[in-house]
Order: sequence, then structure tokens, then C-alpha cells
Amino acid sequence: EACKLNSQEVVEEDKRLKLPPNWEAKKARLEWELKECAERGEDYERVKLLEISAEDAERWERKKKRKNPDLGFSDYAAAQLRQYQRLTRQIKPDLEQYEKLKEQYGEALYPTSDSLLHGTHVPSKEGVDRMVADLEKQIEKREKYSRRRPYNDDADIDYINERNAKFNQKAERFYGKYTAEIKQNLERGTAV
Repeated sequence: EACKLNSQEVVEEDKRLKLPPNWEAKKARLEWELKECAERGEDYERVKLLEISAEDAERWERKKKRKNPDLGFSDYAAAQLRQYQRLTRQIKPDLEQYEKLKEQYGEALYPTSDSLLHGTHVPSKEGVDRMVADLEKQIEKREKYSRRRPYNDDADIDYINERNAKFNQKAERFYGKYTAEIKQNLERGTAV
């Protein structure tokens, strides 16, 4: 039971540390404004919107539209979907060729479950060249993305080999804020 209570306290403390420093004051002010609106019988949302000027509201809407919805990497499926959408936006269809195929095949151009068009399509030389150029561009972009991390000569050497250096970096990233005081005491020689 003590472990359970301790873990709950750790979670609560973590939530409190993640909140902004003036969160308590904001919360108190918001509760006061809600109470005032409730006493007067007004809707808080309407009162809040009445305080905003038209220019500010317009600027806020423009900023919201302009804001990039890309939140970065969330999972592999989302990354794959984003790449697919980006690549399909870049495709420039050849409408003349499409019209020729449409005249040539008629309704058979749009296959159904009963169609036997498999293996009859031969891509044009230009189409193959376009695809090859696109793939080469993707490979080139991928090679640019993978870059070496710079080496810092001034950093303290607290490792015995490269593998140990990576381990220490990970440990520092996850536990550094908890061990900072202990490290300082060890460096000063005041550790107990």
C-alpha cells in the first residue's frame, strides 16, 4: 500500500513540475471570473469573446490557418501517410496520354473484379524515366538527412569507450536532473 501511495505521489509531483510557474494564479483568476459570470447569469464564453477586438480575432484566425499542422514524428504509419501525400501532390498527370488510353480501352480502362487487364499495360519510356528520377531524388534526400553528430572537444570525458559514451549520454538524458546535485558534491569533494 505504501508503494502504491508513493507512486501516486510521484505521478502528482511530475504533473505539478510540468505545469507553468504562474499556473496557480491563472487558475485562481479563471475561477474568480467564472464565479462572477455565474453570479450575473452570463455565459463566460460570450463575455470572454466580447473582450477581444475584431482585429485581434482576425489576426488570431489568420495565425491559426497559417500554423503548420505538422507536429513531427508521432509514429511510422503517420510518417508513411505524410510521405505518400507529399509524393502524390508532386505527381503531374499526363492528361493527353490518359485520354488516348480512355479511347483505346473504353470501359475496360476502369477495372472491376471481372477484368482481365493484368499484364497488358506497358509503361511509356517517359513515365519510367520520371519514376527513376523521383526515386533518385528520394534516395539523395535520405542520404542528406542521416548526418554525423558533431564531436565536442570541450565536453568532460566520463567514458572509457564509444559504447560507454552512448550509455552515459542516455543516462544523463533520463536521470540527469535527479543526479545533478550528487555530481556537484562529488566534484567539490563535499559528498557524504
